[in-house]
Amino acid sequence: MPKDPRAPAEKLVIRNVEFIGGMAEKHGWRPESTLPEIAFAGRSNVGKSSLLNTLVRRKSFARVSRTPGRTREINFFRVNNGFVLVDLPGYGYARVSKERRAEWRPLLERYLGQTRQLRGIVLLLDIRRDPSEDDQAMLDFLAAMEVPTIVALTKTDKLSKAAAGQRVAEISAALALDADQIIPFSAHSGEGRVELLEAITDLVAAPGDST
Repeated sequence: MPKDPRAPAEKLVIRNVEFIGGMAEKHGWRPESTLPEIAFAGRSNVGKSSLLNTLVRRKSFARVSRTPGRTREINFFRVNNGFVLVDLPGYGYARVSKERRAEWRPLLERYLGQTRQLRGIVLLLDIRRDPSEDDQAMLDFLAAMEVPTIVALTKTDKLSKAAAGQRVAEISAALALDADQIIPFSAHSGEGRVELLEAITDLVAAPGDST
């Protein structure tokens, strides 16, 4: 099928994705931080696997589970041999035990606080839901760590265009975020994919922490 000339050009074309491995414990294995890293975080039922599958155009890239909260590791994927995509465990799922959530917190904090090559975080929020206390806590933590953050509002196809636009404004105001930090996204229609890839490209190109 010929490419639609009206479609926006992709700033980043993903040609190769390679699973590197998973970090399961606070002091456990993780790949050497030689490439820029972009991490994805969000509540367990926010649609992160679907977004990642759509983003890299690999149907089985991130397994879509009917049971949110099953991902227990930080998973690392090398993209185009140019940067590392990091899939963080979902947080805030009520059916996950407090003990399990207590195990994940140090893992996430160690990764976020001690990864020198981390260029930014894509935080996923469900456009239909008000941000939770966990979402706000994550944003506060990222702000304190001075980690550049892009917010992807998932499941926009569940709302009309007008309703989605209103929700973007409401969530932006509630979280005191700039408009350029928010990207509406639909894994069903592909809305927001090009914009998110552009944001990731800009983050990857940003100078890292050399200390």
